[in-house]
Order: sequence, then structure tokens, then C-alpha cells
Amino acid sequence: MTGAEPPLPLFVYGTLRPGERYHRRFLDGRTRSERPALLTGALLYDGPGYPYALPGDGTITGTLIELDPAAHPQLLAALDELEECAGPGHPRNLYDRLVREALVEGRPVRSWVYLAAPRLARELLAGGTPIPGGDWLTRPSRPAPPVPRTP
Repeated sequence: MTGAEPPLPLFVYGTLRPGERYHRRFLDGRTRSERPALLTGALLYDGPGYPYALPGDGTITGTLIELDPAAHPQLLAALDELEECAGPGHPRNLYDRLVREALVEGRPVRSWVYLAAPRLARELLAGGTPIPGGDWLTRPSRPAPPVPRTP
């Protein structure tokens, strides 16, 4: 995406959440705050190693991340590339980066969120696998953490 982007926080719900692989790669050390948050008016679907959010009548559990202001534009550009977001309404987008209100401690906060682009959203609604409860970290298909061995 191009042009001046407002320095909004980012609502994340999958591999960008703290402790997940893309959080470590893109966000570690580049955030000001990370707070539990909810996104209402959205559904969560399982994908090939990552989830998809799309508009709907559910609630998604995630994290609201305030990016380091010095890194904000570069991080958004890198995340747009990761999320295959070429710009608003671009036909090849996998995700669209949109402004939505996330709830933090019950208070609405304007934030960026990546939602499945319309073509993908239609495919998911027609035959995708919804994640019950809207939390990717507790989905039924999540691999169990390794069990430590005892001597």
C-alpha cells in the first residue's frame, strides 16, 4: 500500500500473535505494547498453516499491537508483502488491510486488521473450515505442544 498510512495499532489473530512464528520474525523488539483484544463482526477460518478472518457474526480473539513509531511504515510494508496485500481492492490480494475497531478491555480502538479478500472470503464461506470460538491458538487442529521427557 502506498501513501501516508495512519499510525494505527495492528490487530493480529494468527501467526503474528506473540509467541507465533511471524511475530518472532517481524515484530519482536519492534512494538510498544501488546494487549489481549477481540474483533467483533468477524469469523475465523483455518488455512494452510495460518488463519483467515472475514466479516461475519462472530468474535475473534487476538492481540492489539502498537508498533514502534520509528518502524511503523516499514513494518506495514513488510506485513503487506507477507499477507499478499498489494493495495486496497487489488484483485490479487489474499488479504485486505482494513481499519476496524478492536476491543481492548471492552473499549473500542481503531486498528489495522488483515481480512480475507472478497474472492477468498466467498470461497471460505462456501467450503472452508470455521474455527469454533474464534481463537486460532485453541483450534482443534492445532498441534499439541511437545511433552517434556522426565528422567
